[in-house]
Amino acid sequence: MSKGKQAANVDERYQHGFPVSWEQLHRDARALAWRLSDAGPFTAVIAVTRGGLVPAAIVARELGIRVIETVCVASYDYGTQGEIDVLKEINTNAPGIDGKDGEGVLIVDDLADTGKTGRVVRAMLPAAHFATVYVKPEGQPLVDTFVTEVSQDTWIYLPWDMGLQFTPPLRDGATG
Repeated sequence: MSKGKQAANVDERYQHGFPVSWEQLHRDARALAWRLSDAGPFTAVIAVTRGGLVPAAIVARELGIRVIETVCVASYDYGTQGEIDVLKEINTNAPGIDGKDGEGVLIVDDLADTGKTGRVVRAMLPAAHFATVYVKPEGQPLVDTFVTEVSQDTWIYLPWDMGLQFTPPLRDGATG
């Protein structure tokens, strides 16, 4: 296991770890809302599930948006990115979306990594504003607004994927 890895099942291309606590995610999602405050107004938020659910809820609250729709996309299996599988498409007849091409609609996800998910979702509503909390260089061209950029070889450990556990001190051989 290379330095910086915190889980044995994370793809070998990730050489660094970036753990995010619930408090940090909340701060970062509020920072995203602050950055988006001048980009609207938005008529609806679309959360890219599952990772975008929590940030979308925080952003919607901060911006006073009541309509939240989802697009359900599967691309990761605990550390390995695979093919994109759209499990549920956007209801383009939902209030605030109204069959438009996405103008005035905000799409929120936790992360834009390689851009695979972003390309699929953007194709559904090409005029929507796409925002993520975190972004990597390969995903950045698809994102209109983000908070934090990390290197492509960094695995982001989000709070819903972590549990509290004892970590031995460095002198006892702990790494990461």
